[in-house]
Amino acid sequence: MSATNISPERQNALDGEFRVAVRRPKNHVTQVVGVISAGALVDRYEVPQRDHRRKSGYQRPLVQSRVNKLAADLRSGQVDIPTAVLLNIRTNAAGVLEELDDSIGVFRPNGQPLYVVDGQHRLAALAKLVEEDPARWSDYEVSFVCMIGASELDEMRQFYVVNSTAKSVRTDLALDLLKQQAEADPTLMASLISKGEDWKVEGQRITESLARTRLWKDRVRFPGDPKAETTIGSAGMVSSLKQLLATPYFGQISTENKLKILEGYWEGIEQVIPEAFKEPGEYAIQKSGGVMIMHALLVSVIELLRSRGLSVIDPESYALVLEEPLLNLEGDNAEGETARGGDFWLAGVRGAAGSFSSNAGRRVLRSRLSTTLPAIEIE
Repeated sequence: MSATNISPERQNALDGEFRVAVRRPKNHVTQVVGVISAGALVDRYEVPQRDHRRKSGYQRPLVQSRVNKLAADLRSGQVDIPTAVLLNIRTNAAGVLEELDDSIGVFRPNGQPLYVVDGQHRLAALAKLVEEDPARWSDYEVSFVCMIGASELDEMRQFYVVNSTAKSVRTDLALDLLKQQAEADPTLMASLISKGEDWKVEGQRITESLARTRLWKDRVRFPGDPKAETTIGSAGMVSSLKQLLATPYFGQISTENKLKILEGYWEGIEQVIPEAFKEPGEYAIQKSGGVMIMHALLVSVIELLRSRGLSVIDPESYALVLEEPLLNLEGDNAEGETARGGDFWLAGVRGAAGSFSSNAGRRVLRSRLSTTLPAIEIE
């Protein structure tokens, strides 16, 4: 947002007063901490975008999809902006800060550009909302920290510290928290459905239940769990269910019935290659790559069983149709020897499954297994 071409109607807001706490970090510029209205902020902030040729600026290009998503979530009341944006006024302009005592003061932007060090997507989302509905959003309060008199180089240093030390939330923890929030807030679930992301909640729900079954007990690693004898992280298990949950049949049945299908499926696989389940850590089939492949294959297997009038929850049904594909599956291991049947899934150099660990490799292996399934007959 540019500091130029500001409407006269907003000038009063821009010249408003905001009570702030004053910080004087040792060997650093003065900072003010407080709350400012969106209307006073969105027409005055400047984003110093990186110009590599001129070696000026430091901000990354704005990602409009992130802006639109945050704006939509704010508009619907799903989220707030609880974290402070970091700003800077590059000159010690007279009257910007009136100190009332050692720690309290009054902050007046006085038409000065507010350079954004951290928070450009949050401010862009607010600017979008203020433009859409100024009566609703101009008074929205934003927590902020503003440096007074820092240079562009100082801003760049702060930007580097904030963005090079930040760590994103682990996917497994994010899914765990998302499920808990969705179960407590129906409006969040409705929002996820509208975005096509409700599968994440159902996938987490299934994963938590599956982890209590005989074959998967102590095999799924949730946030904070030690690795111990686990073979797959909960996020990997949830991701493996995405394609299944998108199918008309599996996606529409109850969570309880989904679990019955998965439990029967894996017990059927165990009947065909039992050695792979006696020492799960020594085999790849219960690890992330193997689970992704087998859950992708289940889409075809369910349709095959239903076409034959076989039970989709009976392990015997799965063993019947998977026996030939799994026992005849073979490939060369790292030592140049042929690994077949259960040995195909051996981890490390003795097995061949590791050769299919990439996304493309998993698609190839899933296709190989699918083409050896019995044909679906139509009456």
